[in-house]
Amino acid sequence: MSESLRSFKLKRFTLQISKPKAEEQKKPNLPDGLFLECEGCHKALFHRNLSENFMVCPECNFHFRMTITDRLALITETDSFKEKFTTLFSVNPLNMPDYDKKLITSQQVTHRNEAFIAGTAYIQNHKVALGMLDSFFMMGSMGSVVGEKITRLIELSIKETLPLVIFSASGGARMQEGIFSLMQMAKTSAALKRHHAAKLLFISVLTHPTTGGVTASFASLGDIHVAEQGALIGFAGARVIKQTIQQDLPEGFQTAQFQLQHGQVDLVVHRHKLKQTLVQLLTLHAPRKTV
Repeated sequence: MSESLRSFKLKRFTLQISKPKAEEQKKPNLPDGLFLECEGCHKALFHRNLSENFMVCPECNFHFRMTITDRLALITETDSFKEKFTTLFSVNPLNMPDYDKKLITSQQVTHRNEAFIAGTAYIQNHKVALGMLDSFFMMGSMGSVVGEKITRLIELSIKETLPLVIFSASGGARMQEGIFSLMQMAKTSAALKRHHAAKLLFISVLTHPTTGGVTASFASLGDIHVAEQGALIGFAGARVIKQTIQQDLPEGFQTAQFQLQHGQVDLVVHRHKLKQTLVQLLTLHAPRKTV
């Protein structure tokens, strides 16, 4: 082969492989977060449309996780939420590596001190003691501060004779705090025992996901358990259970509908109807007015 022919072929080959790169440069640069893939139907969803639909997929009704700000806007009356116990901050009692960094990162992402907010609010005309776990803060894990805030909220409910409503969304106990975290299961359960003795209403709302020590404590001790449609509810993960018992698990295991069929929850409600359902429950269980 002559040098001129070899040179021609090399130039031609170089031209062929450089052409796609030129085409790629013509593609529009879309901002990050403009579209989301639905975990249910895997369709691309415009984020603004999804947000306007309260983070529910309009195609398959898959319920995305919600921020606390959006959740408050959905459930409570405008500006009615009054937050309490805002001066509590987590520390690193066991000197776990990188735990302090993870706390700072979660605080910056969520603009909150911790994974749980507590306070009073109005749901329509019903004043309630209201708490919410934030799944965007270390997956809503329950450490010492979360357990303390839940306990104080329960005590506030008793003191002011208010119905108690807690929204759970958690991966369970916060492993970075070890036994200090596990203690919160008993602590919150004991506080709810006093709440029950005071004959007050506790509505536990289970959202996606509610697992681990949260499921094994206060989230499962409500007078009424309401689950959002499609929520994952359980203690250990399905994979761990399957490996432990060496058996295949039933279809839909640990979903809200499965838990309803087996008596773990009382109602499974679509997010769009959640506020209406809470209003109905609060109205039915409101104290009778004496004449």
